Amino acid sequence: MSTAQAMQNGSAEARDLVTLLFVDDEANILSSLQRLFRPVGYRILTALSGAEGLAIMEKEAVDLIISDMRMPNMDGATFLEQVEKRWPDTLRILLTGYADITSTINAINKGKIYRYISKPWEDNDIRLLVQHALQGQHLEREKKRLEQIVLTQNEELRELNTNLEKRVEARTQEIKQTADMLDLAFNELKKGYIATISVFANLVELRDGATAGHARRVAEHARTIAQQLQLMDEEIQDIYFAALLHDVGKIGLPDHLIHKSYIALSHQDRERIERHCEVGQTALTGLDQLQKAAVFIRGHHERYDGKGFPDRLAGPHIPLGARILAVANDYDALQIGSLLDVKLNPAEARAFLIGNRGMRYDPAVVDIFLKTIETQSYGLLPQREVPLSSEDVCEGQVLSRDLIDPEGRLLLAKARALNADLIKKIKAFEREADRGFTIYVQNHP
Repeated sequence: MSTAQAMQNGSAEARDLVTLLFVDDEANILSSLQRLFRPVGYRILTALSGAEGLAIMEKEAVDLIISDMRMPNMDGATFLEQVEKRWPDTLRILLTGYADITSTINAINKGKIYRYISKPWEDNDIRLLVQHALQGQHLEREKKRLEQIVLTQNEELRELNTNLEKRVEARTQEIKQTADMLDLAFNELKKGYIATISVFANLVELRDGATAGHARRVAEHARTIAQQLQLMDEEIQDIYFAALLHDVGKIGLPDHLIHKSYIALSHQDRERIERHCEVGQTALTGLDQLQKAAVFIRGHHERYDGKGFPDRLAGPHIPLGARILAVANDYDALQIGSLLDVKLNPAEARAFLIGNRGMRYDPAVVDIFLKTIETQSYGLLPQREVPLSSEDVCEGQVLSRDLIDPEGRLLLAKARALNADLIKKIKAFEREADRGFTIYVQNHP
């Protein structure tokens, strides 16, 4: 095949084949090489001089060159040197005679040839040499291709990671801001929820001035016991709510039942008032957040010995919240006269609790409560606070106690932050009551 014919056959299919270029000034040498390699399936180009070979290289992609050393005008060493400079990836093999050792060394140094072949050659040797050379070239090209893919993918990955980090950081900041806003909203909602329950408990107590403050005192006692027992925060809150609302079932009872102590009631009246535990639970049925508190309300008059009401539960079968509520409720009820027909002082009330350990009350709950009272570890100063008059309070201060009027009504719940409007309302309450209030606020040194 002539050079022109080979170039004319440079179709897409031909370009996919391995291309060999033979350069020699002797046509019979070129023909021999063509006959040797054509059966292998290579695409073969030929040139009769170094200059012609360079012209072909400018137009064709050549994988391997076999060039003779001795050629006029441009010898093989010079030709391969030019190829190495302009197409360094093309493999270069030199045909040389035994007398050309000096020129061969020069070609090795300048042209950086892959191998040299001495004339005359062995057909099998030269075929294997070309085959191994092309296999090595293919592996090297594949290696470079894969390395380039890895480099490209690594760069894309770096860009992706950088963008991802920025997006994650931005998204994290958005989530944090949203979470902070939700926390703030939740805390405000929780404060309002607790304040609403406190107000509702206060409305229950308005039926009888003698019991004013009873629910709040019971709630503080019950919460302290629960804290000393190291219950979970949610359990403590449920017990606190149950204590505030434990008498909600009495709202519909006539005054003569509420105003009498339990011990002074007739058997029939006792049966009526005992139903307030079940009524209280039923009243809270529609409020999902108060379902556990409702269970404690139902059981707060059960006795540890099983002789209580309404379900005759005994010992550990009584919910712990109800056992706590029983102690806290009776301790205050003994002192306001709603349990016995006489009012007991604190020491007498404590003696009553001790005398009924294991009968009316859970012994462990009684022991915890009495220990707490003796060490005065709760109650007056649940946190650092200062007493102030309405003239001395400032906006932004937070109530450390409920603000109660002389008749026992809840005006403001503790943990409420004061503002100008609330301070004005406090002063209006004072004018209405014709007396000043002591306002306890959190002290932040």
